[in-house]
Amino acid sequence: MRLWDWAVAAYGAPEVGEACLALQDSHEQNVPLLLWSAWVAATGRRPDEETLEAACDTARAWDSVVVAPLRAVRRTLKAPVPDIDDGPRESVRNRIKGLELEAERHLLEALETLTPSPAGSPRPTLEALVATARVWAPVTPRPALIRLAEALPG
Repeated sequence: MRLWDWAVAAYGAPEVGEACLALQDSHEQNVPLLLWSAWVAATGRRPDEETLEAACDTARAWDSVVVAPLRAVRRTLKAPVPDIDDGPRESVRNRIKGLELEAERHLLEALETLTPSPAGSPRPTLEALVATARVWAPVTPRPALIRLAEALPG
């Protein structure tokens, strides 16, 4: 299964979205990167340190230049704004939401191109999430990663 299809299905599973957003908002983790990491584990792939670094670099670039600015505008438009009618504001917000999702899809596609071929049986999801989170940030939010690993189907 392609990464995008797997990620959409996984994110839609009970508690996965909430676990991902907690990692994003409270621990500054990158959700597409974490979903890539879980998919890598589920499909029996074993990225080396260089691949993990390249994945984090790719995610940082997409996040800082495209995804985070779109998310910031979308969140700003969530609440009513004086002197702006709700209908047009929501219309623009929904279009930005679509662009944000498109950007995340492009990020996942870029991450998929970095992924090695399957090299065996699936490995523990938590192991893969921790390895990626350690490269992404100086603090590894283990309890939040455990919550995500337990929520992911598989």
